[in-house]
Amino acid sequence: MPTDRCQCRIVHEQQVEKARMATLPPAEIDKLTQFFKAFADPTRLKILQALQQEEMCVCDLAAFLGVSESAVSHQLRLLRQLALVANRREGPVLYYRLTDAHISQLVLVALEHIRE
Repeated sequence: MPTDRCQCRIVHEQQVEKARMATLPPAEIDKLTQFFKAFADPTRLKILQALQQEEMCVCDLAAFLGVSESAVSHQLRLLRQLALVANRREGPVLYYRLTDAHISQLVLVALEHIRE
């Protein structure tokens, strides 16, 4: 018999109601899901890691990752849409950076967790 099945046969209504009250609205669940999906791709995660050090342009990120500039631009577009990265223009060059320190902290907390 599987050990992950509940054998109590009683629904604990208070716990169920407490969980319902704490549940996020569907729109926020969707946004949060998309947010975490951004971290689930190795290329995007490497971009976020690289940008923890300092801002970089698409050419630099492509050289770092060993992929095409087009591939980097595609990933940066998604990261920008999710407000994980921002850019600034200096002449013809766009430089990308993390939007804030929370992004680095999320990666570090996740890393601490998997290393436990």
